Amino acid sequence: MSSHQQGKKQRSRADWILLFVGLVIGSAFGFWATPTILYAEKAQPLQFNHKLHLEQVSDSCKSCHTLREDGSFSGIPSVQSCKECHEAGSPMGDGANEAAFLEYVKKNQPIPWLVYSRQPDCVFFSHAAHTANAGFECAKCHGDHGQTTKLRPYEYNRLTGYSRDIWGKGPIGLSGPPHRMKMDDCAKCHSENGVNRACFVCHK
Repeated sequence: MSSHQQGKKQRSRADWILLFVGLVIGSAFGFWATPTILYAEKAQPLQFNHKLHLEQVSDSCKSCHTLREDGSFSGIPSVQSCKECHEAGSPMGDGANEAAFLEYVKKNQPIPWLVYSRQPDCVFFSHAAHTANAGFECAKCHGDHGQTTKLRPYEYNRLTGYSRDIWGKGPIGLSGPPHRMKMDDCAKCHSENGVNRACFVCHK
């Protein structure tokens, strides 16, 4: 083999090595950077201590998050519900957060909470089917949310605007708290419990 051919072969090998190294570095960077680029954070309008409130109520999560008479889920409690315990003239704390909350109470103004588990319009989810009928505890999907003393940042997809909690997989395919309300988690649970997992069951 001539020196020219040997040099060409060595350059070809070096090119392949550089390509491989570039792919490894690019993949590692993409794995690290994609969540930062794709997702952004918003702060909640107020802080909220779920653990403290859970200790004060008589019917666990259902004291504030209730099912209506028709079986539909009431979602986030209204300020009117909060006023049953919190009066504008008698704050239950002296912090800035309590003062800010009472401003909403005085004005009877809804608090613009950012809901981690809010689903897209094309998705139907029945809390009654999962709690009242199937007997699941809230923690099955929401984890230890009821034991938290403050709200974590709300992460949303910059492209869709949806909460990070509801779609896709976690890093390296792992799912779990606080992101256990994803479609893959729902499909897995349906399979484990012998429930129909066809698209039309949830997507209307």
